[in-house]
Amino acid sequence: MFKRLAAPQIDRALSRSPAVAILGPRQVGKTTLARAAAAAHSGSIFLDLETATDQAKLADPALFFASRRGPLMVLDEVQNLPGLFSELRAEIDADRRVGRFLLLGSASFRLLRQAQTLAGRLEVIDMAPLLLPEVAERFEDIERLWVRGGFPGSYVPDSEDDAWQWRQDFIRHFLNVDLPALGIGVDPPTMGRFWRMLAHLHGQLLNASALSRSLGVSTPTVNRWLDHLVDALVVRRLEPWHANLGKRLVKSPKIYLRDTGLLHALLGIRHAEDLAGHPAAGASWEGFVVEQVCARLPVGTPTAFYRTSAGAELDLVIEWEGRIIGIEAKLSSAPTVTKGFWQACEDVGVHEAWVVAPVREGWPIGDRARVVSPLELPFVPG
Repeated sequence: MFKRLAAPQIDRALSRSPAVAILGPRQVGKTTLARAAAAAHSGSIFLDLETATDQAKLADPALFFASRRGPLMVLDEVQNLPGLFSELRAEIDADRRVGRFLLLGSASFRLLRQAQTLAGRLEVIDMAPLLLPEVAERFEDIERLWVRGGFPGSYVPDSEDDAWQWRQDFIRHFLNVDLPALGIGVDPPTMGRFWRMLAHLHGQLLNASALSRSLGVSTPTVNRWLDHLVDALVVRRLEPWHANLGKRLVKSPKIYLRDTGLLHALLGIRHAEDLAGHPAAGASWEGFVVEQVCARLPVGTPTAFYRTSAGAELDLVIEWEGRIIGIEAKLSSAPTVTKGFWQACEDVGVHEAWVVAPVREGWPIGDRARVVSPLELPFVPG
């Protein structure tokens, strides 16, 4: 149905690496793409490691791998077998052909930590919910994706009520089933409350101490819970940009819910009409822009935000192919920028600055700076 940006990435990666890992939240479409990749390889093997039957097949992984060295092998939810990576390393070292393994995972930190044993043997691809280049055929599609978010189950339905119900079901399943399956033993109602508190802080600096007081838990507990949601790929923690500028820079990270559809569900925002004029609308748009950019960048691309105590600020700073790009999100059809924007551009030394707004076409606003539509964002995955 959708031409996912990750699809050609997967094909290219399989043509040059023995193992490829696709990271993304549950229900984002990883399995669909993996089955398509498997169908293109004759005799491919697909194992769902959430099922006891397929886990049993890997009771002796060395024997299983060695006896099936011909076709592509897809291992879905591979983080469920943490001891598998050392076996994969040995098997890849025994047969270094490219395109042998395709690994799918829903927990980024855990999978990446395990995958350190595969350094030099594994290529990692991030797969986000649907992005504008994958769905946008007209300007009005921007609003639909922003309001509903990019999970196919929310974006596709004709009925707004059906899309809303899908997100409510996703949240409930995530809290009650997905997190426990990842070994996260936090009471679901408590984690749900924490997640909703983060939704109200979307786009703001993290104040773990204030959250801990509100929840009646310790600050380390708050940081651990946040790690869980970042690890599960539903929250983005954007660190501040630091350089030796001799300025007083903000040191706390900013927090975003990675999918605005889930953000709106947690805030009780059902429709575009509910979002218009809502106090969270500006922050929601900012998070939408941040995710549309970050989700298209190659894994490992440096990203941050910039803010000083004097008010200089950029929502996003990217180091891209030897250039520094500054990005500011503005929810306005006639956006204007402040002195702080220009000061931040000067402090950071940007080569380009973009003000991303809901406009059909962009225009220049100064030297190396311009207003751009989200449809004009140039980044594509590497």
